[in-house]
Amino acid sequence: MRSFASDNNSGVHPRIMDAIIKANDNHAVGYGDDPWTEAATAKIREVFGEGAAPFFLFNGTGANSVALQAVTRPFNSILCAETAHINVDECGAPGRLTGCALVTIPTPDGKLTPELIRPRLKNFGVCHHSQPKAVYISQVSELGTVYTIDEVRAIADLLHAHDMYLHMDGARLANACAYLGCSMRAATVDAGVDILSFGGTKNGMMMGEAVVSFRPEITANLPFYRKQSAQLASKLRYLSAQFIPYLTDDLWLENARKANAAALRLAEALRRYPAIRFTQKVETNQLFFTLPTEALRKLQERYFFYMWDEDANEARLVTSWDTTDEDIASMERTLEEIF
Repeated sequence: MRSFASDNNSGVHPRIMDAIIKANDNHAVGYGDDPWTEAATAKIREVFGEGAAPFFLFNGTGANSVALQAVTRPFNSILCAETAHINVDECGAPGRLTGCALVTIPTPDGKLTPELIRPRLKNFGVCHHSQPKAVYISQVSELGTVYTIDEVRAIADLLHAHDMYLHMDGARLANACAYLGCSMRAATVDAGVDILSFGGTKNGMMMGEAVVSFRPEITANLPFYRKQSAQLASKLRYLSAQFIPYLTDDLWLENARKANAAALRLAEALRRYPAIRFTQKVETNQLFFTLPTEALRKLQERYFFYMWDEDANEARLVTSWDTTDEDIASMERTLEEIF
């Protein structure tokens, strides 16, 4: 069923599916000691720099939990936006696995700033309080907005001055870079990010993520956190092999551009109707908007999508790398009938 519910619902890019099939070649040593994982590691270092240390694992929640374990201890706190994925959509896994308190910060657009973070940087050295140690940001944010490189760097500079770490959830990093017109390295390690959850599942991959460390002291314990968190695959080649085509000939960028372009076209269709009001900027492949109750009901009869705020009739639509012109045209015809 075609839908605009989530880029998790889209299929696997043929080049990536082909890579998985080719990895199914005879026997190979397990747990990452295989040629595909070696090649994928080399690809990631081409993209992020020779200092990048990738650790492949199953999914986004696991990646965030492993990454945050690597930069905290149980008496620390992790600062994040109130709408952050680790706070809203991961069933408490990062908090449980790290033992840390999550300190949530209200934001109008899903993005943290130094001004919002600074008041929470207190009680250092006081044993009665959790010690701030890491900040979590997601690129793209949960509200579809994008951090500029300068905005990321400003947060990183503030944290480093307080001996803290910046963790970026890059589940939609490709979409952000397509919007910004920059490389993934420029948006992460060069901007001061210390550790990255690097995902492609929303952008043409089948499954799997990579936690990418950019600092040796973080890298040292990551193998153990991955294993303890049940995130080390025995047949790891089927996860890592996907990153080889994904990072070859800018497939990641091609897919992200397609998704972003589809979102802009979909936004143009929605903007034709004054009763539809956007609640966030459309910067990548997510659209947040409100519409009247009766129109919402009719739209839900035709399409599956998620409500963001039921009380406000705020809905979210998401385009994917495989969203077609016909998908958009079908929505345009539906809107004409409804309005």
